[in-house]
Amino acid sequence: MNKKLMSKKKPSYKISKSLDDYLISYSRKIIIPIFYEDLKRFSGSVSVFNNKERDTLWVRVFYSDSERKEIDENLKKVYNLLHSDGNELNIKFLNVDAIDYCTFGNSKPFRVKIRNILNDNFTYFYVKKADASRIYGLELEHILSPYNLNFLVFEDTLIEEHITGIPGDEFFDEFLPKCNNMEKAQIAKEFVKFNERCMIRLLGDMRSYNYVIIPTHDFDQVVYKIRAIDFDQQSYEGNLQIYRPQFFKENIKIMDLIKDKLQKNSVDQYKIEERSIMAKRILSSLQRSKKILKCMISDSISKKENIKLLSQQIYSLTRDNNFKKATNMGEIMKASFNYILKNYENHEMLSVD
Repeated sequence: MNKKLMSKKKPSYKISKSLDDYLISYSRKIIIPIFYEDLKRFSGSVSVFNNKERDTLWVRVFYSDSERKEIDENLKKVYNLLHSDGNELNIKFLNVDAIDYCTFGNSKPFRVKIRNILNDNFTYFYVKKADASRIYGLELEHILSPYNLNFLVFEDTLIEEHITGIPGDEFFDEFLPKCNNMEKAQIAKEFVKFNERCMIRLLGDMRSYNYVIIPTHDFDQVVYKIRAIDFDQQSYEGNLQIYRPQFFKENIKIMDLIKDKLQKNSVDQYKIEERSIMAKRILSSLQRSKKILKCMISDSISKKENIKLLSQQIYSLTRDNNFKKATNMGEIMKASFNYILKNYENHEMLSVD
């Protein structure tokens, strides 16, 4: 897929009153002691290279001595709020090993590395500029995917937990050639399901570096799962292909794998399975699903021409009039939810009134 099909830069959308209330009701909003803009006051930086001496497009930032101590203390407090109850008794055992800034992409996040000095275990979290469409992306991932997501929002700052795994582009280059045929077939199956999930919940721009592949050892085999790590392009673009990872040229290696390992009947069956399990997730979180849809319907997170184009393209694919009648991204998402629900044991349509 040609990158030109995507907008050069997605605008940032403010958090609406209804979304703010939603975040409060699900304990996503909490007072934090440091903001995204505070971290931008770094005094210097150096490029970060990986173990193959390739530029990662991240830079390690440095702060003046007068600011570093306060920034470190506040970042430790944020870590405790994200991963615990905010209790500060363990702060003396935490160390901020690094603060990195990404110069690539829309969100320009800071990545914070926190280490426990007692056992040298470490983890990361991200500090980003809060954006409504990004928050919708995180919430929809929490509801519709197999994974829970931990994040916090306060005013114009978003704190996200780190999602572990091997970036897709790195996996295809270094790990896929070492997989056996059974593992390759399993990875192909997972990508079919991932592709379907992204399309139904309108998560765009899943190029190979925007998702990770997670290997898990299970008895005498390795099981692979695929998980999105970038939620900036949630329900914004108008071209349906942007919400279908199969069309990105960066995913050509795994698309070739699918053609090689899976028959069409298997691909169709995996799509049906994913739709069914997504329907189950909606029904198991019914009130939450209705509330997030209600927020989206009352919100503005895209341009009129994008909404019109997307509703027309999905209608052409499904012949479902609910897509044709949609006037905003929230209504398109509601129509998508109802489309998979009506094909799941004839369940009644979702109402968000």
